Amino acid sequence: MKRELGVSVYPDHSDPLADKEYLTLAQKYGFKRIFMSMLEVSKGAEAVQAKFKDLISFAKKLGYETILDVAPAVFDQLNISYNDLTFFHELGADGIRLDLGFDGSKEAMLTYNSFGLAIELNMSNDVAYLDNILTYQANRPFLYGCHNFYPQEGTALPYTFFERCSQRFKKEGIRTAAFITSQIGTIGPWDINDGLPTLEMHRHLAVEVAAKHLFATNLIDDVIIGNAYASEAELRALGHVNRYQTIFRVSFVDEANEVEKQIVLNEQHYRRGDITEQVIRSTAVRQKYKTYNNPPHDSTIEFQVGDIVVGNDHFGKYKNELQIVLHPHRDFRKNKIGQILEEELILLPFIQPWSKFKFEEK
Repeated sequence: MKRELGVSVYPDHSDPLADKEYLTLAQKYGFKRIFMSMLEVSKGAEAVQAKFKDLISFAKKLGYETILDVAPAVFDQLNISYNDLTFFHELGADGIRLDLGFDGSKEAMLTYNSFGLAIELNMSNDVAYLDNILTYQANRPFLYGCHNFYPQEGTALPYTFFERCSQRFKKEGIRTAAFITSQIGTIGPWDINDGLPTLEMHRHLAVEVAAKHLFATNLIDDVIIGNAYASEAELRALGHVNRYQTIFRVSFVDEANEVEKQIVLNEQHYRRGDITEQVIRSTAVRQKYKTYNNPPHDSTIEFQVGDIVVGNDHFGKYKNELQIVLHPHRDFRKNKIGQILEEELILLPFIQPWSKFKFEEK
């Protein structure tokens, strides 16, 4: 399944012109999805329709897919029936996110709505909610999953719980999404906004690191910035993220030579299938560079987790093999040539047997 980037907008808390400028900027960096909140509707149906229709129409011209976040209270306020989604179709929305669930049968029936609107479910529950809906023969291509975000510091999901929740959707082939938080944005749905991530461990992380982590799990298809407005630097950094393989940022030691830098930066790496606990081994490169000399340097220290080492001239047939250190150890036959940035060490557990990965210089 193709992976996308998304942004969030809150029309009841923002200026329409600012929203449009933001969407235009994000589209420049490859963003395709919009999470648009309708949880705080305070005016009548006509006013709501005019405001949201204008913004969604603008977004559609930029190529966005827009999912509206709705709650039962919105249906009551605007006198909308779950049996007739005409209102959302006329707004131009591509789907609606159900903030609360029903009995399974209703959600399944909604996926057969006559307008082809996607029905997005809350993923942040480790219960058989999805299984129940699928039992009622839901129209799977029109069924999405999206995690919640958590505005209050300390209240977002722990990773192990997130993993269990996400696996329920991923194993069924349902398109999935989760939120990361801009370190700049201040707009959200409520008056408390300590950031809007799905995972607590992401609350104070740079957006590109959080996105790399979500993509690396292979559990999330779409990564959405939960708060508005992210800075252009953040949007640019996210647009640069490879969504299909991990690219580690690396800082080189002063003595790293040109051959070692070529091995790191210019090759497609993959982890050997017969793995070891001590290091991640990229062995194919040693064949390509077997005739290149590599004198020892930075080889007598204890290597630490996240260090990148390359076999030196003392390593025989293993000369110029690249390794990422997983457990501290010493070996004078290896040169430390750099280290993965500390904040990206969370990505190491996702480099599995045969996983592909690359590096870029900090």
